[in-house]
Formats: sequence, C-alpha cells, structure tokens
Amino acid sequence: MAILKIARMGHPVLLERAAEVADPTAPEIARLVADMIETMEDASGAGLAAPQVHVPLRIFVFRVSAQRGTGDADDVPVSTTVVINPTVELLGEDVRLRWEGCLSIPGLRAAVPRNWRIRYTGVDTHGNTVGREATGFHAGVVQHEYDHLDGILYPMRMSDFSLFGFTEEMERAAQMQAQQRAAEARALEQAENAA
Repeated sequence: MAILKIARMGHPVLLERAAEVADPTAPEIARLVADMIETMEDASGAGLAAPQVHVPLRIFVFRVSAQRGTGDADDVPVSTTVVINPTVELLGEDVRLRWEGCLSIPGLRAAVPRNWRIRYTGVDTHGNTVGREATGFHAGVVQHEYDHLDGILYPMRMSDFSLFGFTEEMERAAQMQAQQRAAEARALEQAENAA
C-alpha cells in the first residue's frame, strides 16, 4: 500500500466527470482502493474520491466516526466503506447547512447546503452491492465525495460566502466569542451579587 498525492483545488482532474469502473473486482482497483484508504487515514479525512488522487474513476471511500453522528437513526457510525460506480438519490426537500472541509482544499472550511436524507448504492471491490439510506453527517460525506466524481468542489455548492474561511481563523474567532460570552456572564453574575 502507498500514500497517494492528493490533488488540490486548481488541478484539472478535480473538474472532470470521472469514468465508470469497467471491472470493480480487478486487482488494480483493489490496490487503488487500499491506497485510497491508507491516504484518507493518513490525512485524517472522513472521505476520499479517486479524482482527488489523480485517478478519474467513479470510486470513493469514507467513514463515519461515532463523534460525527447527529443522533438521527440513519446517521450512525460506519466503518470504512468503498463505493464504486455509485448512484445517489436525494430524498425529500430538507436541505441544511453542513460545515465541510476537503483534503483538496486544505485549511479552509465552509457551510454548504446539503440534503439531509439520501439513498446511495454502488458496489465494492468484490462486486457486492453496498448502500443504504443515510442522514446527517453520513449523508453529507457521501454527497461531498459523490460531487468529486462529477467534477464539483464544495465551494461550487455554496450560497453564502460569509460562511467560508480558514479553519484557524474560524477557530480563533469562536474562542474569542466564547471568552467574551464568559466575561459577560461573569460581569452579570457580579452585578446580580452586588445588588
């Protein structure tokens, strides 16, 4: 197995529609998937699509850790999953903003509108059918990775660019707001105690 180089925003492979995989059970596909999983884990990612590693094929891998779940019945932890030649069906009209990052756009995050509920299907490297209905984080990561297969990066889905920025700056701003709220609460408590 090997750690693969991740294509960054601006590389043309990220803007192409990826090709169907002719034989999902081929040994070279199994090797590519194993390398993708190792690359995703090395980069601490939640998902990775083949175009992100310079291979324009309709394959993605993902995982949903217990910390990422929303508590919804269809948003449960999922071990590393391989989806080859996927289809995604958007279910219902419930669209919510979801904070996303991307290994191809390092250091940035944004609130992206995503369908809350989806159904996805595909096959794994053994030709077995994979898929299910999903909600929340699970649905969001599948939509994000599926977009990569159609040459779509998450900024292309955004509707409010005020919710787009460097992760470090957003974390710093959140810490400053939390400190300010804590100081205001202490001042209010002191004023109440003095009265």
